[in-house]
Amino acid sequence: MYCSELGEQWHAARVEPALGHLDSASAGRSSSGVIATLHQHLIREAETGSYVASDERAADLHEGRRALGSLIGHRPEEISFRDSARAALRGLLNGMKLPISPTVWVAKNEFGPNLDEFERRDYAVRTMPEADVYGHVDVDSLENMLQFEQPDFIHVCHIGSASGVVQPVAQIVEVAHAAGVPVVVDMAQAVGHVPTVTGADVVYGTSRKWLTGPRGVGFLAVRDDSRVEVAIESSESFIAGQLALSTAVAEFLAMGQQHAYRELAAVGRMTRERLHGIGSWEVMEPIDEPSALVTLAPPPGWRPADVLAARDRLLELGLLVTAADSWRAPLAGEQSLLRVSPHLDVRREQLDQLATAIRTMGY
Repeated sequence: MYCSELGEQWHAARVEPALGHLDSASAGRSSSGVIATLHQHLIREAETGSYVASDERAADLHEGRRALGSLIGHRPEEISFRDSARAALRGLLNGMKLPISPTVWVAKNEFGPNLDEFERRDYAVRTMPEADVYGHVDVDSLENMLQFEQPDFIHVCHIGSASGVVQPVAQIVEVAHAAGVPVVVDMAQAVGHVPTVTGADVVYGTSRKWLTGPRGVGFLAVRDDSRVEVAIESSESFIAGQLALSTAVAEFLAMGQQHAYRELAAVGRMTRERLHGIGSWEVMEPIDEPSALVTLAPPPGWRPADVLAARDRLLELGLLVTAADSWRAPLAGEQSLLRVSPHLDVRREQLDQLATAIRTMGY
C-alpha cells in the first residue's frame, strides 16, 4: 500500500525498481517519459548533427525554461545551465563582483562542499542564529543582527544534505533585502520537494534529485534586479539533458505541484513516525517537518563505520538509503547519520521492512 495518494500514479510512470528506493536525496528515479526524451534527442543528434537537432527543439527548450522558472520564481532568460549544482555555485562565485575577503552568512545545515568553495576563495563565514535545536534560522534574531552588521551576501541551503529541516527562506530573504543584503539559495534538495519561490537574488540546484530529471543537469538563476552584481559565463550545454529536465518539470506540474508538496510532507511525517525510537535510533527532525528527507542518529556509541555498515546491510536487504557522514554538514556536528529519503511511491511495507531491519541493528 502506498503512503501517498499520488503513489500509484508516480510509480506507474516509471520502470519497476529492483529494490526499495529510499534515496531520492541522492538521485531520484526518472520516469519513462524523461528517459524517452533523453534517448530520442541523442538519436536525433546522431541523425542531423547536434546543432541542427538543438535548433529544431528551440521552442521546447524555451518552454522548459519557462516551466522551471515558474517553480523557482525566475524568468526564462534569467536561467542558465551547468552540469551540477556545485558547478553552478562555482560559476556563480567566479562571476560575483565582491570585495577582497568578503563575508558570507550561512545556516547550520550548510553543505560541506559549499563551505570548501567559500574557504578556497578566502571568504569569511559566519553562522546565522538558530531558533531551535534542529537548526532552523531564527529570523527575528537575524533581523536584529542585520541592523548592526551586513555581510556581502547570505547563502542558505533551503534543505541540507544531512537534515530534512526546511529553512524559512522567504522570511530570510525579506529581512535581508530590507537591510540591503543579497541572498543566494542552494535548492538542490528543495526543488520539486517544497515550495521554492522565495524572491532570492540567486538560486541554483540540480535536476536529478526530487525532480527526478537526468543526471548531469544543474541550473543557476540570477534575477535581473539582483542586489549582487554577477557576470555569468556561458557553458557548453547538454541539450538532451535540458529537454529531459523539461519533461520532468512538465510531469511534476501536471501532477499539481502543491499537491505533490503536501504529499511529500505527509510521506516524511509517516516515515518519521514509523522510525523514531526504533532500536534506539533517533529521528533528527521534528516529526511534522514538511519534507520527505529524514535523518536518523544511530544508537549511542556507534562510529561512522558502523553507520556505513548499516547502510550496506540495508542494501543487502533490498533497501537503498545513504550513510550521511559529517562532511555533508560540518557545522551541525561530527555525527554520521542514516538518511532516508523516499519519494511519492514509497510503500508502507517498505517502511515496515526498514523499521524491522534497524531494530535488529540497535539495542
